Amino acid sequence: MVTDLRRTNHRRPFADPSLVGLIRMPETGGSPAVALLRRLMIALGALVAAALVVYFGGDGYVDNNSDTPISLGDAFYYATVSLSTTGYGDIVPVTPEARLLTTVVITPLRLLFLIVLVGTTVELLTERSRQAVRIERWRSRVRNHTVVVGYGTKGRAAVETLLGDGAEPSDIVVVDTDRAQLDAASALGLVTVTGNATRSSVLRIAGLQQASAIIVATNRDDTAVLVTLTARELAPDVRIVASVRESENVHLLRQSGANSVIVSAETAGRLLGMATTTPSVVEVVEDLLTPEAGFAISERVVEESEVGGSPRHLADIVLGVVRGDDLYRVDAAAVDALERGDRLLYIKKVTLPDEE
Repeated sequence: MVTDLRRTNHRRPFADPSLVGLIRMPETGGSPAVALLRRLMIALGALVAAALVVYFGGDGYVDNNSDTPISLGDAFYYATVSLSTTGYGDIVPVTPEARLLTTVVITPLRLLFLIVLVGTTVELLTERSRQAVRIERWRSRVRNHTVVVGYGTKGRAAVETLLGDGAEPSDIVVVDTDRAQLDAASALGLVTVTGNATRSSVLRIAGLQQASAIIVATNRDDTAVLVTLTARELAPDVRIVASVRESENVHLLRQSGANSVIVSAETAGRLLGMATTTPSVVEVVEDLLTPEAGFAISERVVEESEVGGSPRHLADIVLGVVRGDDLYRVDAAAVDALERGDRLLYIKKVTLPDEE
């Protein structure tokens, strides 16, 4: 059962280990496999060093079960049982020099060997607690973030757009049930939540009640409707942007509480149709939708010097004016004179001329 997280506004005195596995924090250091391999190499290095000390000082060691000199295999055997503190006693140092080597070389190597093994074991045992603490710290601080439900083609493109617009990876939380998709999101430094977003408990874990927006990018329209209903019930003031494949389901999303609905199939179909007759138009549209290069559609507040003027006479190419909750085209009579608080939708230059 997923833990109910209704009290997300309060800092808890103890980390909740039940969230480990549901929430995945981005890795801040190197790969765990690399760290484990490094420790293994250190342990093997200590083993080889001890074996070489015994082998080259073989005259000072005696095998109680054989009269032959110490071989390389015997040296590795002695190093193995010595560093692991097993100590069968069949191979022992008998000369003062060999005993001195055992004291000043073998013993420190034994300690290094044990530290590596014990340290690795302790770290593996404490990793769950460490993750729980990191998750609890994140939950106590995350505010005004964006929750992305579904990290398929649409969700990935939405995240890339947010990052291209300047959003920090820590301000984006991805919710999905596909481990491969979550791994891809985690590789970008995003916080991920494993679970079905139609369940309110999963959206609580993602911090939806403190989020500024949620993007519903599921592969099924019925799932998008359920996620939208759950999100609106859980967070009445959050902005919900949803994607559907069929236009006939747009009204269902809006009735469920979505602020904006994007019809992915029809939008792609229009672009395909335009590409057959006016391919240059499609290139411009794609350029405008790519925030990190070329031109991009952006929004800004009207400056004081622009109040009272017409948006058609500004240096920027203005497409529309947002006044309150209403959007007006640039040629609408209602926005012939700009007012304080208006917001302009305009085309801004992203790539400098010398970069093209």
